[in-house]
Amino acid sequence: MIAIGSAITEEDVFDAYAGPGIERIREPDTRLLIYPSAGTIFRSYNVLLDKAKEIEGLEALVLIHQDAEIVDPDFFKKIRHGLSDPDVALVGCAGATGVKSIAWWEGAVTWASYTHRYQEFGGGEIPAICWVQEDTPSFAGTGEVDSIDGFVIAFSPWAIENLRFDETIGGKLHGYDFDISMQVKEAGKKIVTEDLRVIHHHSLELISEMEGWVETHMKLSRKWQHLLPDNGGGEPDWEDRARRAEAELSATRLMAGAGEIIWEARTQDLERELEGVKNSTSWKITRPLRRLRGSREKNR
Repeated sequence: MIAIGSAITEEDVFDAYAGPGIERIREPDTRLLIYPSAGTIFRSYNVLLDKAKEIEGLEALVLIHQDAEIVDPDFFKKIRHGLSDPDVALVGCAGATGVKSIAWWEGAVTWASYTHRYQEFGGGEIPAICWVQEDTPSFAGTGEVDSIDGFVIAFSPWAIENLRFDETIGGKLHGYDFDISMQVKEAGKKIVTEDLRVIHHHSLELISEMEGWVETHMKLSRKWQHLLPDNGGGEPDWEDRARRAEAELSATRLMAGAGEIIWEARTQDLERELEGVKNSTSWKITRPLRRLRGSREKNR
C-alpha cells in the first residue's frame, strides 16, 4: 500500500490540482495524509513522515505539493518500479547529476517529465525536457541522480524510517529537496528518476524572497561541503564570501531565466490579443479604410 501526503497552505489550490490528481490514481487501500502546513516545508514534511512511519505494511510515501497534478495512470506502477531496488531511497520525476548546490538544475539534468503551467498573461505552459516524448533529447534517461526536484518525492520504507528534513536550516521552502538528497548520498543509498507525468501549476515567480534563498544556499553548501566538488580551500571568512558569491550568481541566473520566460509569456499573450482583434467584426469592417489610409500614405 502506498500513502500520499501533502502539506496544505491554500485549500482551493489543493482542491484544484493535487486533489484531482490523487483521486485519478489512488488505489482502494491508498492512505491520504493531508494536513495544514506546519510552518516551513521542512517541518510539514517531517510531520507527514512521522505519520507515515506509524502505518504498517507501507510500500512508499509520496509527498506532493498542493499545486502538483498527477496525470499518469501508471504513477504507482512506476513508483514501485523505481523502489524495486532495495538500495533506492527516493524517486522523483526530475533530477540531475553533478549537482553542487540547492540549484540542482545547474547540474546535468538527465530527466524531467513534467510541465509547468502558469496563469499570468492569460495562461501558458513551459514543458520540461522530457514532457513531450517525441522531443525528448537523446541524452535524457531515467535512473540514478544526485538530487531531485522536490515537488514530487516518493520515499521508500527505509527512507521513511531513517530520513528527516533539517529544520535548523531556517528557510521556509527552498533547499529541502537538495538536503534530503544529500542525506541519501551520505547514507550510501540511491536517488532515481522515473517517467512520472505530472503538471506543476505554478506562477512564473521562481524566487519570492531572494535573501532567504541565498542564505539557505550558503547553509546547505556549508553543511554538505564534504560531499560536494572541491571549490578550493581558505579561511572560514573567505569560504563564506565564496559561498555567498556562488549563491547570488545562481540566484541571478535563475532570475534571468525567469525574466526570459516572463517576456515570452507576455509576448504570447499579446499575440493572442492581436489575433483576437484581427478576427473581430470591427477589424474586418474597417479593413477597407485601413487599406485606403495605407495607400494614401504610400503615395505621399
